[in-house]
Amino acid sequence: MAIENTARYSDKDLLEFKDLIKEKIVKAQHDLELIKSAYMNDHNNGTDDTSPTFKAFDEGSEVMSKESNSALAIRQEKFIRDLKNALIRIENKTYGVCRVTGKLINKERLKLVPHATLSIEAKNMQ
Repeated sequence: MAIENTARYSDKDLLEFKDLIKEKIVKAQHDLELIKSAYMNDHNNGTDDTSPTFKAFDEGSEVMSKESNSALAIRQEKFIRDLKNALIRIENKTYGVCRVTGKLINKERLKLVPHATLSIEAKNMQ
């Protein structure tokens, strides 16, 4: 029989975290849409009729910006996924419990990094 870990946040605390995380998801999804629309837009600044050297330089920077936008989008999608996983942990009432030490993660840390699964103590051990 497994020993139940009793260290957990109260239902009231979990509700507060749930609201915070839902707000962050909405903002993160909005930011992702901005990143994707920037990625999709053709940033043609009217350089078609200028010198070929400038055009090549412009295309190079466009590729760079598409790569960085793509990396940003991937990072943002992971952030949203991590936040959604945090909501699942709230439903399971395991939210805010360090997956290494089994102790509660500091409330201030969770307010800043609501998808955290490690306490500072566990993070420092890594």
